[in-house]
Amino acid sequence: MKRWILLGLLVVFVVSAFSFRVGLSLSTLNNPFFVTLRDGAQAAAKELGITLLVVDAQDKPAKQLNDIEDLIQKKVDLIIINPTDSAAIVPAIEAANKAKIPVITVDRGAAGGQVVVHIASDNVAGGAMAARFIAQQLKGTGKVVMLVGIPGTSAARDRGAGFKNELKKYPNIKLVAEQVANFNRAEGMRVMENLLQAYPDINAVFAQNDEMALGAIEAIRAAGKLGKILVVGFDAIPDALNAVKKGEMAATVAQQPYLMGQLAVQKAHEYLTSKTVFIPVELELVTK
Repeated sequence: MKRWILLGLLVVFVVSAFSFRVGLSLSTLNNPFFVTLRDGAQAAAKELGITLLVVDAQDKPAKQLNDIEDLIQKKVDLIIINPTDSAAIVPAIEAANKAKIPVITVDRGAAGGQVVVHIASDNVAGGAMAARFIAQQLKGTGKVVMLVGIPGTSAARDRGAGFKNELKKYPNIKLVAEQVANFNRAEGMRVMENLLQAYPDINAVFAQNDEMALGAIEAIRAAGKLGKILVVGFDAIPDALNAVKKGEMAATVAQQPYLMGQLAVQKAHEYLTSKTVFIPVELELVTK
């Protein structure tokens, strides 16, 4: 009997010795996109036997810094960070570096600090995709406004750059205004109300995420212009997909937040077990 008890204790010890604790610091859980990202991360953590500690920065850089300091104090094995601000997050990453805790960034990049790997969509390409779609729908002529996300994030910077660079190919389409709405639905509605007052003859709106796009649609509806102004979002969250189906939103650039969350945890496990990260490059078959 004693032998079986000792064997059981040994099994528990071996399992716990190889069970990793990973922190996941998200910019906000008030956005369905990041809720889905968290769900993907939790699913992967469960599959891999990882204890995942999720913290919500509530879009506050100072809170995110405190959250990460707390994760460092808890001596987690690795921290996955979705920054609220690409520059403001640097001290937190450097603190993790100093504590010899590896860091992975997801969806939004960091302006400094040592990061094992960054997992994200090609936001520049996504912005360009939105510009091409709008240009095609407007047949190369019209006036456009852009709702900008949180200015300090790489996502806002890259989506805006991709959109504006692509729009330069269409000289008869004018970007008449770009206003910050912080990736927030209520702010998107409020900013759009002001833009409709200042530019009543606009033809299209590019919102750098779906939350702002959905807010813009409410302002456009209230102004009696629903169906007359093209609205394009970014993320393909459920509410946006429903708006596309109903014809209220013309399009949304689809990301895969669930897969992002999964990949972040999978790469965390990969790094913790091998101290390397494998990034496959697609193969191509060449024939005559």
